[in-house]
Amino acid sequence: SKINVAPVIVNGEVLFEVIGIRFFPAKERAKIIANRIERIAEDNSLNPNSITIREHEHLSDIMYGNTIIMAILDADTKHLGYVHRKTLAEAYVGRIREGIEAYRLERTSEKLEDNIIQGIVRTLALIVILFLMRWLFRSIDKLIEKVFKRRIESLEVKSMRMIQSEQIWRVIRTATTLLKVGLTLALVYVFLNYVLTLFPMTRYVAGRLLEIVVDPLQTMAIGIINYLPSLFFLVILFLASRYILRLLHGFFDAIDRQHMRFKNFDAEWAWPTYRIVRIVVIVFAIVIAYPYIPGSSSDAFKGISLFLGVLLSLGSTSVISNIIAGYTMTYRNAFKVGDRVRIGDTIGDVLEVRLLVTYLNSLKNEKIVIPNSTILNSEITNYSNQVNANGLILHTQVGIGYEVPWRQVEAMLIEAASRSSGLMEEPAPFVLQTALTDFAVTYELNAYCKDATKMVQFYSELHRRIQDVFNEYGVQIMTPNYIADTPDQKLVPVEQWYTPPATKS
Repeated sequence: SKINVAPVIVNGEVLFEVIGIRFFPAKERAKIIANRIERIAEDNSLNPNSITIREHEHLSDIMYGNTIIMAILDADTKHLGYVHRKTLAEAYVGRIREGIEAYRLERTSEKLEDNIIQGIVRTLALIVILFLMRWLFRSIDKLIEKVFKRRIESLEVKSMRMIQSEQIWRVIRTATTLLKVGLTLALVYVFLNYVLTLFPMTRYVAGRLLEIVVDPLQTMAIGIINYLPSLFFLVILFLASRYILRLLHGFFDAIDRQHMRFKNFDAEWAWPTYRIVRIVVIVFAIVIAYPYIPGSSSDAFKGISLFLGVLLSLGSTSVISNIIAGYTMTYRNAFKVGDRVRIGDTIGDVLEVRLLVTYLNSLKNEKIVIPNSTILNSEITNYSNQVNANGLILHTQVGIGYEVPWRQVEAMLIEAASRSSGLMEEPAPFVLQTALTDFAVTYELNAYCKDATKMVQFYSELHRRIQDVFNEYGVQIMTPNYIADTPDQKLVPVEQWYTPPATKS
């Protein structure tokens, strides 16, 4: 098994390494030893030559007076390849004495002032070099542009514009930029390494500076290499899933174009069904790929997945209900794009049916957005559904007094319908008596039309013709109802039909 080892660092220098023992990890052991050595080094009255070795049966104690600095075990001796524990203890004592002397020397005022001056000088040198490098690269850019840009443009002309000069120029500029960044990073690294080495507090970091940068990159590279088999599997799974989706796309496209037909399966269902099948295929592929995704077995990945799942379930309730409603409406054949429909209290033409919402163009030319879940829970009237088959029945009511023969009223209503443009002659219009109220009979005129999108105009035209016919025959329309007849009949004589500002069209 791998032995747990940690360095004992004093004054930014590694004196030696120690191994971990049971209930005493190597890092903690090394830190305690380093603290004890530094406490001795900080007290200039203590002589490092007074450090001694006290031998025991299974360990050797390195002592300063009655204070134990560290204990050397047989395991330490075995790990470092020494034959005798005392030999290792003597080597450690020598390193501890050197470390104490270096610690005290590095912290004298003269040494610190000298290091600070060197740090300032090196910082100024770095700034000057960076400014010179910036000027140099600007000069190089101008030189490259002056020498090569025309040649690149002429190369573009000669290649019949198959080679774009802008692309070549972008590559050259990118190369010079990368060179400039690389040189800058190298200079900064050298500067930091020199400056951090000057001071004992940062010397250990300076020694590991390259390691700090390289280790993550090395770890990433090793992780990518170890992940290659899983990556190949995911690539193959992706290609297979993509090929299956292409086959399904072609299959449902053939159904949509009616090159293939199935009983009780409308061509309009092709693309919605394809979207459902596509989601199933993608989800199935994700389930298969999940164990091969890097970090999928980690607790963090599982926690994030669970957190996102909870957020999705709590925040997308209405979205999911609208999606389900959208697909449900597709298979209900309630309406299609272009139909004139009534949804709740809204009448309009269907502009677009999407997964979440449906767009209507109202009779006032307003664009109305209705959630699909609302449509699913509402009563839908489709005026266009039966137009092409038997025609849409338009119906309107009038109240006529009991003194007027019902046969005359029905004949007048049929005549008004025959005068109205846009209404069908076959099937013929018909009249129903829907109610016998206290003062009038309620008649309902029903007439067929072929264009549901013009039903409002047809209604207006029909109402005009009803008024004209009843005025011609001297019959009053009792709407609203009244109790007693007025002295003058409520009629509009023919000669007053075009009273100004009305004009004959």
